[in-house]
Amino acid sequence: MIKEGEHQTQDFKFAITDTKKIARSIAAFANTDGGRLLIGVKDNGRIAGVESDEEYYMIESAAKRHCKPSVAFETRKWEIEGKTVLEVIIEKSKKRPHSAPDKDGKSTFYVRVKDQNLVANRILTEVWKREKQPGGALLKIKYAESKLLTYLGIHGYITFSKLCGMANISPRKAEKILINLIHMKVIEMDITEGQIFYKMNSKPEYPEPNQDLPEDW
Repeated sequence: MIKEGEHQTQDFKFAITDTKKIARSIAAFANTDGGRLLIGVKDNGRIAGVESDEEYYMIESAAKRHCKPSVAFETRKWEIEGKTVLEVIIEKSKKRPHSAPDKDGKSTFYVRVKDQNLVANRILTEVWKREKQPGGALLKIKYAESKLLTYLGIHGYITFSKLCGMANISPRKAEKILINLIHMKVIEMDITEGQIFYKMNSKPEYPEPNQDLPEDW
């Protein structure tokens, strides 16, 4: 496990000194693909080990007190090179989104992207919330949606600001369109540290849009 390094579903922690900070990692894993924390391992993979059960109680506090709603987890202890490493296993949650305090104590939603915990935007958190709502949804392809799908079919991806300008719609309207299309798995979000892109879903569940450009393109 350690040789894999830090990645989408694995994070190293030398020690736990801040339960709110570790809560952000727990919430990010629960909100995304699940994952594991290896406590007692430095960022470079060097094993430092843990010396007491204090780390477990801090993990418990982070998951139950600081994550809203609380996040379930399992732990295992590994003896490696004569040192103890605590493995904390977090499953992808059906109760997402889970929030955790940011550096200022504000309740914030996080998403795991590669080896980082990033703040999830409102579009993604609304998609998560819709997952818990019963019943299906009706996909209506109007002018703005048609223009977006046509653009994605040609260019591959689009940013939020580009969508607002291209379709001449308000940010609120753009959010609503993106939330609906992501929820219905027509498009997907590609999150990086510096930018968020929207692109066609790799496994679309809808008929291919008309590739003819609108007259006022």
